[in-house]
Amino acid sequence: MTMPKSDATRPKAFEGTIHLTNSKLAGHEIHSEHPPVVPIPQDPFIPKGPLQSLVNLFPAGQFVRYLCVGVFNTVFGYLSFVVTLTLLNSILPSRLLYLTVIVASVLPMPLNITVAYFGYKFFVFRTQGNYLGEWLKCFAVYGTGMIPGLVALSALTRFLQSAIHGHAAALHVYLGAVERHLGPRLLAWLQHIATGKAMAGYIAGAVVIAVSTIYSFVGHKKVTFRAKPSDWPRPLS
Repeated sequence: MTMPKSDATRPKAFEGTIHLTNSKLAGHEIHSEHPPVVPIPQDPFIPKGPLQSLVNLFPAGQFVRYLCVGVFNTVFGYLSFVVTLTLLNSILPSRLLYLTVIVASVLPMPLNITVAYFGYKFFVFRTQGNYLGEWLKCFAVYGTGMIPGLVALSALTRFLQSAIHGHAAALHVYLGAVERHLGPRLLAWLQHIATGKAMAGYIAGAVVIAVSTIYSFVGHKKVTFRAKPSDWPRPLS
């Protein structure tokens, strides 16, 4: 049976190791409450730099909620635009359509922004209080994008109007071939499209609204519903 070695028979190197360890502990070189920092390996698939900043602008859950509310706001805003444009088209000449679409976009804007504000506040960003301040900031965000949007809306309407007019003859030929298979109302509606009187405005409005959705999300996140420094989470001490 082998007995454990006594201190006298313990190797000198082992004694030196124990002495060095005890000296470090006595000198407080190792602090259990402050363990050494070990670098964590980075995931190579996590974007870095400017790409990471862009990704941070669109948190998955928040952006999905924004898209859901945005679908409702887009449908609501587009329907108000269509109704207003239809009413204006009944009293204004079609040659002024590129201006009529601007008026039809501006008139329902206060109602559309107010409906959008409440949707974003309660379902997307979920902030507390500060109703008037956030509501005014919401108008400011939409206002900064309004002028470029209106210019694009007018220009795109004129482009589509000329394009539809350019293909109106071919469409009339097609309607002549299928008119016996269509009801009077459907035929009249298709002929209305062929003239390009208002359809160009409807298409241009849909395109501009879709593009402004991304811009408005970033603006609301950074300006309208931006968290105050006092609301930021505190680091653990």
